[in-house]
Amino acid sequence: MKDDFAKLEREDYTDPQCPFCTDQYQKEPQIRPVPTARILDKLDELFSKNDYPGAERLLLYWVNEATLGQDARGEFQLRNELMGFYRKQGNKAAATENADRALALAETLGILQSVAGATALLNAATVRKAFGMPGEAIPLFEKARAVYEAELKPEDPRLAGLYNNMSLALVDLGLFSEARTLYQMSISVLSATEKNEPELAITYLNLANLEEAEKGLEDGAASIEADLAAAESYLNAEQPQNGNYAFVCEKCAPTFDYYGHFAFAAELAERAKRIYERA
Repeated sequence: MKDDFAKLEREDYTDPQCPFCTDQYQKEPQIRPVPTARILDKLDELFSKNDYPGAERLLLYWVNEATLGQDARGEFQLRNELMGFYRKQGNKAAATENADRALALAETLGILQSVAGATALLNAATVRKAFGMPGEAIPLFEKARAVYEAELKPEDPRLAGLYNNMSLALVDLGLFSEARTLYQMSISVLSATEKNEPELAITYLNLANLEEAEKGLEDGAASIEADLAAAESYLNAEQPQNGNYAFVCEKCAPTFDYYGHFAFAAELAERAKRIYERA
């Protein structure tokens, strides 16, 4: 009798909990995907209105749904968004937690060497740089760079974003020559296609900060002013007056203010305010 029982399959001796329950027959747990495309569209809408509390609620709700539904890919995408969100909010613990979780998911999914995985590496590196850990950031940037340069076209703006963020960490480490080279590479990438004026402005402001860090305000004055002039020209260029432009204006205004360009800094802040009020 014991031997006969050993030959039975589980479904031969286990009854469903109800006539319609079939969980026991499923070899793998059922995945309930979250609607990532719609979530990200809604997220963009909230950011365009400067509604950061709403954006946080949206992301936290859906990342929880993805976790409960065992949707690893959906959770991976949302963790990427959350680490960036908390980085901008200055929340080190939450940003680092989501960065580590996103990289773990990428490893589990086997996509760490893909463009999506490299983007997670880039975002995680940016988190570490933002919170004073440039030494930990550089190896992650290097891994992301290897994938991006192998998989993306030379004019892809994502390369410029990587070069910019990696340069910031290099400046923190005092590696000015390496940082300057990457900034120039970023400018070359962004100049190869149209509609990259906001990103070009940010790059030139980063270069101005590099000049100050390396040479000081007095010795670097000429280079700093040239970089500021280039950034201002790109910010004044004709372009969509949308949430991204408003965010860039907000981001750039303090740098102009720091270098004594008070009127233009105030103008940038006013531009951002008008866009957010209109949204």
